[in-house]
Amino acid sequence: MRAVRIGLIGWGTVGCGVIQVLQENAECIQDRLGVPLELRRVADLDLVRPRPVPVPPGMLTPRAEDILDDPEIDIVIELIGGLDAAKKIICRALENKKHVVTANKALLAHAGNELFAVARRNGRTIAFEAAVAGGIPLIKALREGLAGNRIDTIFGILNGTANYILSSMSDRGLSFGDALREAQELGYAEADPTLDIEGIDAAHKLAIACAMAFGSHIQFDQVYVEGISQIDPLDIQFVEEFGYRLKLLAIGRSENNRLEMRVHPTMIPSNHVLASVKGAYNAVYVHGNAVGNVMLYGLGAGMLPTGSAVVSDLMDLARDMMTQSTGRIQPLAFLPERLKATSIKPITELTTCYYFRFSAMDRPGVLSKISGILAENDISIASVIQKGRQVEGAVPVVMVTHEAVESGVRKALAKIARLDVVQAPTRLIRIENSQVD
Repeated sequence: MRAVRIGLIGWGTVGCGVIQVLQENAECIQDRLGVPLELRRVADLDLVRPRPVPVPPGMLTPRAEDILDDPEIDIVIELIGGLDAAKKIICRALENKKHVVTANKALLAHAGNELFAVARRNGRTIAFEAAVAGGIPLIKALREGLAGNRIDTIFGILNGTANYILSSMSDRGLSFGDALREAQELGYAEADPTLDIEGIDAAHKLAIACAMAFGSHIQFDQVYVEGISQIDPLDIQFVEEFGYRLKLLAIGRSENNRLEMRVHPTMIPSNHVLASVKGAYNAVYVHGNAVGNVMLYGLGAGMLPTGSAVVSDLMDLARDMMTQSTGRIQPLAFLPERLKATSIKPITELTTCYYFRFSAMDRPGVLSKISGILAENDISIASVIQKGRQVEGAVPVVMVTHEAVESGVRKALAKIARLDVVQAPTRLIRIENSQVD
C-alpha cells in the first residue's frame, strides 16, 4: 500500500507536537504500520508566527479548503478548536470521504452524537484519543482494553490546570490568584482560564468518557459542574486537618439504569493514590466488574503528549485503511443502535459526606443553632473544628458530616444563611470516601 497521506488544519501547540512526533518517530511508526504516514499539507490562518517545529513553506496554506478538497489526502487532522468552524471542517472532510482525527473535546461534547452520525453515513471514522486526558490512552482503554467489562464507575483528575493550581495552593500555600498566574506563566493555563478553573473542560471530557463507559449518548448538558475559583487557602488548610486532600474530580457512575455525572472540588482521603497526583498530571480510575480497579496516569495536555495521542489515532486509521475495515470499532464503543437513553440522577439526590465552613459571629450558642438546623434535615456531624475567641467578630466554624442527601443539605444551608449570626455564604465541599477505595 502507498503512504497514508495526511492534512493538518491548525498549526498551534498541539499541531507542532503532531509534526514533531511524525518526524522524530517516522522509522518506528513505519516499522509498526508497514507504510509511512506522510504529512502533505498544513493549514493555518497565521503562517508567519514562529513555531518550535518548522514546516517547509511549500506545505503551508492559509486555506483549509486546500486540504479538505484535495482528493489525495486520506486523513484530516482538526486542531483549530472551538465549535462552529471546527464542526464545518469535520463535516466537509467526512463528506469528502476523508477520515478525521480531532482533539476537540468541546465540539464532541456538544455535537459528537451528530458528527458520529455524519461519519457513519459517509463510511468514515472520527478518531479522538487526544480529546480526553491528552497523552493518557483512556479512549482506547474504554473502547478496547476494557470492552469485556460492565463498567460502573469512572472518576479522576481530568484537568491539569486545575490540578496544578490546587497542588500549588496545598503544597506551597499560594492563594488561588497567585497559583493561577503562575500556571499561566508556565503555559498550563490560557489567558482566559474559564474552561479550566470552572470545571467545564473536565465536564466535556467526562461526558465523552461516560458515554463510552456506560453505553449512552453523549449528554454534556446533564453534567453537574462546579469549579475551583472560590476555593480559599483556609479551606485547603482545614481539608488537610481532617485528613484529606482537595482535587477537582470528574465522577461518573451507572447504577440501576441511572447515570450520575458531576465535576466539582472534592475531598479525598490523603492516603489515596489520587491524592498524590500533583502538578499538571491527570489520573483516571475505572472500575469494571471483571477487572476491578484500573488507574491510568500521565500528562493530560501539552505539545508532545497530545501529539502522541493524535499520531496513535493516525496509526489506527491507517491500519483500518490497509485492511479495509472502517467501522470495526464504533466511536463510542457500543453499536449505535444499542446506545441507551439513560436517565440522569440529579445532584439533589446525591448521598455523600460534606465539608461545611461557616463564617459565624463569635457568640455563645452559635454552634448549637447551626447543628440544630442540620439535625432537622437529617444531617449528623462527624467532626468539628471551631476557632476560638482569639479572633474578633466572625470566626470559621468547620464541620465534616456523615452521609447526607444533597437536597436536605441545600435546605439546611439556606436556612442557616438567614441566621443573623452567619456573616458570609457557607463553603460546601463534597467528600468521596466510598468511591475511591
